Amino acid sequence: MSDIIRCIIVDDEPMAREILGNHLSRISSISMIGNCKNAMEAFHLINSTAVDLVLLDINMPEISGLSFAKTINKKTKIIFTTAHREYAVDGFDLQAIDYLLKPISFDRLLQAIDKFSKENANATTNLPKATPILPKNDFIFVRSNRKMVKIHFSDINYIESMSDYIKIHTDKQLITSRETISSIEAKLIKNNFMRIHRSFIIHIAKISSFTNEFVEINNKALPISRSYKKGFINRLGTG
Repeated sequence: MSDIIRCIIVDDEPMAREILGNHLSRISSISMIGNCKNAMEAFHLINSTAVDLVLLDINMPEISGLSFAKTINKKTKIIFTTAHREYAVDGFDLQAIDYLLKPISFDRLLQAIDKFSKENANATTNLPKATPILPKNDFIFVRSNRKMVKIHFSDINYIESMSDYIKIHTDKQLITSRETISSIEAKLIKNNFMRIHRSFIIHIAKISSFTNEFVEINNKALPISRSYKKGFINRLGTG
């Protein structure tokens, strides 16, 4: 196996493939060589090129991920991805590296990639540990009003959670997306953003003032909860 992990995604949901692809682009040891919407596409790809790792959805039409996994050479490892917890036992029976429940955060995927690297350490030399790198692009896409909207990190002032929705407050507009605050937090550059409340993530550079109780951004006072206060004070170096 080479130093780079050759990986493919197999999932019938376009959004799931996009999220995983975005996560993988941030891992320096990963080369994503395929993005397949069904098992047949993946079958042809695996038979035509070397693949080290497959991120495989279980619940797919026609040929399920579990059925497809049984046809894959044992040298090619599998990480199952699914929204259905009840498939976990079947997944591990097939000696999968890991089993990820959707929605899949970047940190959880990184943990699974690290597990793959460790389990294959004896089969190769100098296999790098999966290390997060900053995204090449200074933006993300989020789904809003049935389309994918491009948002530059530098435009974000703060993000507000509304249960199953989030509101992204930017310099130019307010964007609403059906996503959890934890899933959007995993996509942000951690050096630039921080959580100050279970319902608020702020862009640190946009802070105009703060107290022990509130952060002010764009003339808007945002609460700092007790559980995040110590981390906030330490982060800003105010002691």
